[in-house]
Amino acid sequence: MLELNGAAFGAMQQSYGGDTFNTAVYLTRCGAGAIKAWYATALGDDALSLELERRWAQDGLALDLVRHIPGRMPGLYQIQVDAQGERRFSFWRDNSAAKAYFEIAETPLEARIGEWDAFYFSGISLAILPADGQNRLLAFAQALRKRGATVVFDNNYRPSLWPDIAVARDCFSRAFAVADTALITADDHQALFGFDSLALAVAAAQDLGVFEVVIKRGAAPTLVRSGSGPWHSVPTQTVTNVVDTTAAGDSFAAGYLSRRLRGNTPEDATQFGNRLAARVIAHHGAIIPLDAMADLL
Repeated sequence: MLELNGAAFGAMQQSYGGDTFNTAVYLTRCGAGAIKAWYATALGDDALSLELERRWAQDGLALDLVRHIPGRMPGLYQIQVDAQGERRFSFWRDNSAAKAYFEIAETPLEARIGEWDAFYFSGISLAILPADGQNRLLAFAQALRKRGATVVFDNNYRPSLWPDIAVARDCFSRAFAVADTALITADDHQALFGFDSLALAVAAAQDLGVFEVVIKRGAAPTLVRSGSGPWHSVPTQTVTNVVDTTAAGDSFAAGYLSRRLRGNTPEDATQFGNRLAARVIAHHGAIIPLDAMADLL
């Protein structure tokens, strides 16, 4: 999506981003040439869409899964960041091209189902789609997992993107059922399922039944478990000057997956994800300059 970052009715910086997009870019950077990331979405045929695609190619993403839909436009969001670096989002994406990705008989993503080793999607991926698109995405994920690919679901929950909390709860539950790795932001889990405390949300996340689960709890240690193994508590990195928390979870996901896909243990992957997220929130914007994280790669 197009991004506007700044105060209402004040100067704004134009950029681009989005949760799964941010993860794809950071995954490409962290993959050290061993991981190739495709990004599946839709754009229009307007100048902004074409410029976005040009820049995405510079970010290192493979883009042959992108659909171009005449007459559609990219989505738009505005971020306002407070003095503590926390974000508030406003979205304009009801008619965005990405919402129509599945409005053909077979998408480029589905047509090449036999090629993918891993598939990553989020709660926002589901939120922007109509019901048929949600069903298609979840069926695709289930078929991939059945074939032996890794299916990763990140529980990013934005209430304003959902028409009804019951619909969101049902969709997330179905997503957990088809995933073999779940990346859980604890306060999102609490907000969606209405737990009275963060501790109850964490306990519920630990009992999801997903093979591999990572539970992010802000500055508190991250919890991770794979299979029937024990839960591990992995400390986060101390950040003395939080500038912008945009893409904290997205970059964590990329760091974690970049290590797990190359065979590192869940604990090692969590530690690297925390290091990368700490670096990202010390800078402005969703995608920080490459040289700002070069020492981590």
